[in-house]
Amino acid sequence: MDWYLVLKWLHILSSTVLFGTGIGTAFQMVWAMRTGRVETVHSVASGVVVADWIFTTPAGIVQPATGLALVFLGGWGWDASWLIVTYAAYALAFVCWAPVVRLQIRIRDLARDAMDNGEPLPDEARRLYRLWFALGWPAFGALVGVFWMMVAKPALW
Repeated sequence: MDWYLVLKWLHILSSTVLFGTGIGTAFQMVWAMRTGRVETVHSVASGVVVADWIFTTPAGIVQPATGLALVFLGGWGWDASWLIVTYAAYALAFVCWAPVVRLQIRIRDLARDAMDNGEPLPDEARRLYRLWFALGWPAFGALVGVFWMMVAKPALW
């Protein structure tokens, strides 16, 4: 068995899950928040939280593990410029994602409380959503950059 190809397949598969789940759940959350309907926000935010635990978290762990194994098996130097940029971009994506998970949970809980009390979505949920939305863009850009580094492997310095 060619372990390099197995790891490469796992790396590509997990990157697809990570990126695809991220875009998909972000779209759903944006769409739900646009409705302003507390029931919709609660339902979608609940699904987004579950998706992050089931799909994003495992993929986010598999990515660096398989990536580092590929670097080792592929004979790359750990300090290749494209890898350093990749490490930094992945770290940026993680630094943005970690608080996003907490924000999603809080938005879900605020929507649940509002729904249970027959109230509209509170302003705090909208404020948290704006922060959630703002954190998504650098994470998205960082992962797009990671994809480019993986494909192009440019010598940057």
